Amino acid sequence: MPVKTTLRENISIAMQSIAGNRLRTSLTSLIIAIGIMALVGILTAIEGIKQFTNDAFANLGANSFTIQNRGAGLNFGNGGHRKVYPSIKYDQAQRFKKLFTLPVLTSIDLNVSGTAVVKYGNEKTNPNISVSGSNENYLNISGYKLAFGRNFSFSELEHGESVVLIGNEIKTKLFKREDPINKLIFVGNNKFRIVGVLASKGSSAGFGGDKFCIIPVLKAKQINASTNPSFTITVKAASPDAIDATIGEATSLFRNIRDLNIANADNFEIERSDSVSKELSGNIAGITIAGFAIGIITLLGAAIGLMNIMLVSVTERTREIGLRKALGATPSVIRKQFLIEAIVICLIGGFGGIFLGMVIGNLIAVQISGTFVAPWLWLFFAIVLCTLIGLVSGFYPANKASRLDPVEALRYE
Repeated sequence: MPVKTTLRENISIAMQSIAGNRLRTSLTSLIIAIGIMALVGILTAIEGIKQFTNDAFANLGANSFTIQNRGAGLNFGNGGHRKVYPSIKYDQAQRFKKLFTLPVLTSIDLNVSGTAVVKYGNEKTNPNISVSGSNENYLNISGYKLAFGRNFSFSELEHGESVVLIGNEIKTKLFKREDPINKLIFVGNNKFRIVGVLASKGSSAGFGGDKFCIIPVLKAKQINASTNPSFTITVKAASPDAIDATIGEATSLFRNIRDLNIANADNFEIERSDSVSKELSGNIAGITIAGFAIGIITLLGAAIGLMNIMLVSVTERTREIGLRKALGATPSVIRKQFLIEAIVICLIGGFGGIFLGMVIGNLIAVQISGTFVAPWLWLFFAIVLCTLIGLVSGFYPANKASRLDPVEALRYE
């Protein structure tokens, strides 16, 4: 009971001291809050980025890969001259799809625009619509499902007809509650008939979220502004276990299609979906460490500021400490009083910093991933960290206060 009573009295005295010095307490707590806000805000935003990348690549699965032009024309060599590899032609992609006999799904894709405007009547979207060409396997490989309508027919793909599958956000923006199937829309300067609407996946589904249009790949070739577009081939293997054998067969076949002999290096790249995801995860881990380091450095400055203010507090309250010692307070009791005061100030600032960090971090995270992120592990860590900062920063001032000579303390002016 005496221990509990002493602890209760120490907490009560610490709280009275905090209440009696509201300005100093507020400024000290603000220093801690800024440090915790930086830490929690950065880590919350990173959690949003991590969720976004995981969702974006989860749809492709671990059994998909893409064949694309090597380096996308960005490799340099030959004494600094730009090295451009030959584009993947439409007929090469079609030959691959026809000749690749393994049990796989193959889509041929071509990016047309990332800044298109879609119009219907008097309504139009912002210039942020992604337009791509693909074939009948796009839905299966990308993981999208039809909300209503249908997929492209064989005839529409073969003749490159002006039909389109639209993302849910376009449907919501242009048609409200109206049925969009068989309606005519303008995608850029080209007119298309809507045959299907894709189910929503939100902004975490990919860089364009639900703001995209899919048209027959042959039509995409016809309207593409580039005179020498490079197509991308996406292959979905039967299972993750078959991915390595499938990549080997695909490489061999595509080398033949590109007329490469044994002495020639590949002039195309094969990118596994899981390798891209792993690479991004590695990059995010590096960003997390950097963000954590920035937050800790900020908190180190906050801890130094807290220690300085606690030392000032000890100096200001020298007579009070002397009086308490004269009345029988032991050095242990004085030390605990100042430690509790430092910890409480830290926790006040910590909870304020956590709230502000969650708000700022989620403003970024919602823009990136479209969902609210709560990094519970980091929040718990932030509370523990606040307590540790209070102990470390408050120990020296508390120890100094506990060692004051009561006679000299009472004489202090």
